[in-house]
Amino acid sequence: MRITEKLVGLSLLALMAGCSSLNPFASKGTKTPPAKLVELKSSLAVRSVWKQSIGKGGVYAFTPALAGDSLYVAANDGALARLDAATGREKWRVKAGTELTAGVGTDGTTVVVGGIKGEVLAFDADGKQLWKQQASSEVLSVPVVGEGMVVVRSVDNRIVGYDAKTGAKKWTVQRSTPALTLRSAPGMVAGGANVFVAQPGGKLLALALASGLPRWEIAVGEPRGATELERVTDIAGTPVLFEQDICVVSYQGRVGCFDSATGVARWTKELSSDVGVAVDQRFVFTADEKGAVAAFSREGGQNAWKNDTLGYRRLSTPVSYGRAVAVGDFEGYIHFLSREDGALIGRVSTDGSPIVSVPVVAGANLIFQTQSGTVTALAVE
Repeated sequence: MRITEKLVGLSLLALMAGCSSLNPFASKGTKTPPAKLVELKSSLAVRSVWKQSIGKGGVYAFTPALAGDSLYVAANDGALARLDAATGREKWRVKAGTELTAGVGTDGTTVVVGGIKGEVLAFDADGKQLWKQQASSEVLSVPVVGEGMVVVRSVDNRIVGYDAKTGAKKWTVQRSTPALTLRSAPGMVAGGANVFVAQPGGKLLALALASGLPRWEIAVGEPRGATELERVTDIAGTPVLFEQDICVVSYQGRVGCFDSATGVARWTKELSSDVGVAVDQRFVFTADEKGAVAAFSREGGQNAWKNDTLGYRRLSTPVSYGRAVAVGDFEGYIHFLSREDGALIGRVSTDGSPIVSVPVVAGANLIFQTQSGTVTALAVE
């Protein structure tokens, strides 16, 4: 079995908290070369709206966070900035005082990032540091901010809730980890009074934001195979809330949508992905580990379409954007596929380095962050 070559290079094998961690992002040779791009006659008029250089991401993947009309961005060198999402104008920029590994999480009032030594750093909307706490180990997942709480998941699978104003620790939840896991950043998302946490071993956990008490826990992917490597089933990317659905995908597991109140499955399909999902009113989109982009009916999980022309190009999480689905690749290209049938309808380049962020839709703008630290906003005319 081949672990897909991904965007950034951490050590392939690492020991942490007594278990081994397998990195899907590791840069290593692959037996299958990435698909070559062919000349494309675009049916979309895509223009660059603005660009900002934030700072290199290093071996970490940072995702911009949208709150109101502001975009919060961070980089490995410690830069944290607030931009106008429409124009890219910088409102402020600060140095966190340490190298950063995760971010950005915000509710528009509190802005939170993770530091390389496990620091949890909180700032207000004007860039003033509010508090600093120490996690039990490295933080790779984007912190969640909501309902007066900051929730942080560290790589030893400890989930901690802090008071957003003071940084006081309110609760801790510890979950066991399988013998071998992906060294990646399984995400979290807040919805209402709950936080939904992607887990190693293919589990999805719902916790009460205020207390950390478990609401429910389900298995999205079931470990299978004779070896520990074959049994890796971690949830990939960040769960997505849409209306009453919470939708996820796992590595060597399944893609599906579940009732966010109960965890009961609405539908699931066999699929292996090392990126997350995008969800809109009609479809759930993802890219499988071979680089095929696929769409499923959100209501029942029926296969809508599949496009495998971007095979092994180390794709980002897709995003639904108007009549298109956009996805980035390892060479900094952003590809636009028809939302209805998956046909390639457009392509633009950024700075030539891998697209490492989950794409963000901000009004009419589509925003990506590259490994080199360029934040690019595009729009379709």
